[in-house]
Amino acid sequence: MILDNFNKAFESKARLGIMSVLLVNDTISFTGLKEILDLTDGNLATHLRTLEDAGYVAMQKEFVGRKPSTTYSVTPDGRKAFDDHLNVLEKLIKSK
Repeated sequence: MILDNFNKAFESKARLGIMSVLLVNDTISFTGLKEILDLTDGNLATHLRTLEDAGYVAMQKEFVGRKPSTTYSVTPDGRKAFDDHLNVLEKLIKSK
């Protein structure tokens, strides 16, 4: 069945958005993601943590001047998992 390969990590609209943004940007800041996706700090942090725990997103913390900066990027595993997920969705759409 087509949905057997559906990745539950991407079933959320927010996580689909996060991965889509990360796939077209090498890295992006937490603030940038928040603004693009129009999410609250807590909501974005929760979804990012889920993707981090799955190994799909990497977080980098550093100081720019004296201010902390947190950026995110997609991992190779995340890229493959998201591509596979999109292929499942495409097959589902074409099967109708």
